Order: sequence, then structure tokens, then C-alpha cells
Amino acid sequence: MLQASRSLALQLPSLRSLGADPFTLGVASGDPSPDGFVLWTRLAVDPTRGDGGMPTTPVAVRWEIASDPMMKTVLKHGTTAATPELGHSVHVETVGLPSNREFFYRFHAGDATSPVGRTRTAPAPHTKLDRLRFAFASCQNFEHGYYIANRDIANADVDAVVFLGDYIYEYRSKDRPRVHALPALKTLDDYRTCYAQYHADLDLQAAHAAHPWIVTFDDHEVENNWAGDIDQENDSPASFLPRRAAAFKAYYENMPLRRTSVPTGPEMQIYRKLQYGQLAQFTVVDTRQFRTDQPCDDNFKPTCDARQSPAATMMGAKQEAWFADTLATSPTQWNIIANQVMIQQLRETMHGQTVYNMDQWDGYPAARKRLTDFLAARRPSNPVFVTGDTHQTWVGNLKADFDDPHSAVVATELVGTSITSGGDGTAKTKYSDENLAANPHIVYNNDQRGYFLCEISEKQMISQLRVADKVTSRDGKMSTASRFVTESGRPGVQVLS
Repeated sequence: MLQASRSLALQLPSLRSLGADPFTLGVASGDPSPDGFVLWTRLAVDPTRGDGGMPTTPVAVRWEIASDPMMKTVLKHGTTAATPELGHSVHVETVGLPSNREFFYRFHAGDATSPVGRTRTAPAPHTKLDRLRFAFASCQNFEHGYYIANRDIANADVDAVVFLGDYIYEYRSKDRPRVHALPALKTLDDYRTCYAQYHADLDLQAAHAAHPWIVTFDDHEVENNWAGDIDQENDSPASFLPRRAAAFKAYYENMPLRRTSVPTGPEMQIYRKLQYGQLAQFTVVDTRQFRTDQPCDDNFKPTCDARQSPAATMMGAKQEAWFADTLATSPTQWNIIANQVMIQQLRETMHGQTVYNMDQWDGYPAARKRLTDFLAARRPSNPVFVTGDTHQTWVGNLKADFDDPHSAVVATELVGTSITSGGDGTAKTKYSDENLAANPHIVYNNDQRGYFLCEISEKQMISQLRVADKVTSRDGKMSTASRFVTESGRPGVQVLS
């Protein structure tokens, strides 16, 4: 293998002649396994260009894994090719490392060396853990503010970061603290340029370099409120799918994902599971690629006949079956489901009418009923859904029947706020009290920006909502707004403080 690495290094061009740092987008790791993880970087000497200012040929990239941050004790190393076909991105899948251990890594290209990243392997399946700590976040519109939350995540003591979608936004806004490089994303080069602008942010780079990430996409990685092969404007699939293919390709190029997620045209395998010893399993779902079109003409609308269709689906039949089997056979005490859009019913009043967000599970009540029926019947151990999308925090309980106040609680749902999307927020909106009264299964609402910090033990899961006082300037400060507990063996969540 080392001979093959030397041969590869000799065959591929050096970056010495470019005279610029190719590691402008930082480093990352992801999808930990008991004996490895994915190491990622993407070479770009000029992040403002879709091709990163890179040559049209492959480039040799050397990688190293060490047991110390100074990289003195190198445990594994090798050489791989960063090819123009994949935007000169690098995805190294490592194996053969000890489980549940911290490691450090870096890359070399020509005479340039990347920053050092820190990561860790997952515990072996049989391992009995005392605790597991993870952060989850979503919705980091570059234009809407600064990544105060990512700066906080970088310094947090966590085993992994779960990112639930809307890593980028595909359009340009007006009158914002920061400005997208492009007004709208359509082509592969457009998406690559947008990811480069996001990755160049130093707070985001720090969060990636500090911890392994487990990622999934939502809508803005492609286009707002897309559903299956239908875009927001209801253009034909023939028109939309090439854009989806470009977006998926750029997403893979810019995320620490395994080869199993390499897209084939407009199709990409993103739902998967990751186990952390006997304590927890992360089940990552995809509620975009296989869903039916939003009913009632989308957005916040009163109910309509199409909303009640039993054929409506969020995950598609194949993924629904996989999800049920994955949770029913889960060997862990806790089951954390990484989910994109809010599952809990949220009745809101608009112009004197009850309305629902048709882009969330509220637009698909038959699919939600299949989900809650499964949870009620099979009772997987301690299911907790962690969710993004809404730019607000909604902490509450999944009910077997949301229209029956006496219905059983079948799971907890923690809907996290955004990193930046929506700009500076407040602890309460003028509708918070009204919405909580109309939806008694929801126990908490907050409109500030931030993320969740969670700790799982044998007996309970404690979740902290970390919020920023502001994101529209770089000097925002983070604090804990509230804490919540879910006790093992008792579905549902309570406010601690």
C-alpha cells in the first residue's frame, strides 16, 4: 500500500508552482465507526471560483493520522488523489483504528500543509458507555449573521455534531450583514462556489476541525421546499432533476461522507445509521428525496382534501420500511433520530383561520400516523427525534393522536433553532403564548439563534438550548436559555430550567 502511495505521489502534479494555499476551506471528519471515520478536505487556491482555481488534473494529497495534536506520533498515513471530477475534494475512509479514541489528522499537498483536525472513533457495539455528548444544529444562512453558535460548538466537549440540513442557502437576500457571492444557484459551479464561501468562514472551520460531524440535507442545499422530483415552481422533473443532480454532487464534494453517499445523477443515499456502543444509535433520515408534493399549494395553509391522502409520504415506502426495521431491531438503550422537519402538530392561527405548515409533517398526517402507530406498537427504546428547519425551538412530545389530549406520548422531539437563519431573535415571539396554549403537547418555544447540546446517560438525556444574544455582529455571546430532561423508559420531555 505504501508503495502504491509513493507511485501515486510521483504520477500526480505538485502544487508548488501555484504559489497559494490550497487548504482555504479547512478540514473535517465525519460518520465515525468503531475503527475509523471519514477525513475530508477540498483543495481551492481561489475559493471565489467554481473550480477553486485548481488545475484540470488530479492532485496528490497526503494524509496523516496521529495520536497527538502536534502530529509527532503518526499512526496511519497515505496518499490519495483530489480529482477535478469531484471538485478536488478528498474523502479518506480510514479503518483499523482503536475504538472510542481521540485522533488528530492533517493533509499535505505539494509544500502546503492543512490545519490539524481532531476527531474520534465510535465505541465498539458491545461497549457499555457512561455517557455520550453530542450537539445538533441546522440552518446557517451565511447572509443572516455570523456563526457565533459554530464558534461555541468548536469549544464544546462533544463526541459528535449532528447537522440536520440547510447547510447553505441557494439564493441571495437583501440588507443583510453578509452577502452571498452569487444571487442564485443553478449550476454545479454555482453550488461549489457557494459551499466555498461557507467553508471559508473561520468559525465554521473551527467547528468542523474540532469534532466529527454526522450530516444530512434538507431543502436549501438544492432549492427551497423541493419535494422529490418537484421544485417550488412545479417545473417539470426534466427541468428540475439536472439541478438536483448538480446540488447533490456539490453536497457530497463538500461534506465528510462515505463512498456509499456518492450521488448517481439526481439520486443520493443519505439515510443511514450509526451506533455508539450499547448506549445510543443515530438513525439519519431523508425527508426530501422521496416525499410526495406538499398539499394545499404548500406553505402555511388551512387544511384541504389532499392533506388527508393516505398515499402521502415523507420518506417513501422503502425508507419507511427500513426505518421501522432499524428502530425495531436497534440494540441500544437510546434511539436518536436525525430528522429534518418538525413532526409535532403545530396549529397556528392566521387571518382567523387555523393553518398548518404544509412543508412539515403537518402536511402529511397519514405518514405521521404511520410513524406514531409504529412507535406506539413496537415501542423502540427511548426514541428522541432531533429536528431542524423552523428557525425556532419547539420542545415537545409526539402523541399517538394529536387530536386526543389523553393520547399516549410515544417519543420526545427537540426541534432546534437556526445557527443564523432569521437573524437576531428574541426569547419569545408575540405568538408564543398563543401557540403553546393551542398545542399542549409542546412544552417550550424560543425564537433565538443557537443549537442544542445533549448528554445521554443510562438514566436520562439532558438537553441544553444554547442561544446567541445576537448574530448580526461578530461579538455575539452564547448562553444557556433552558434545560430539558427525558428519562429512560418514560417517553416525553420536561423543562428543567
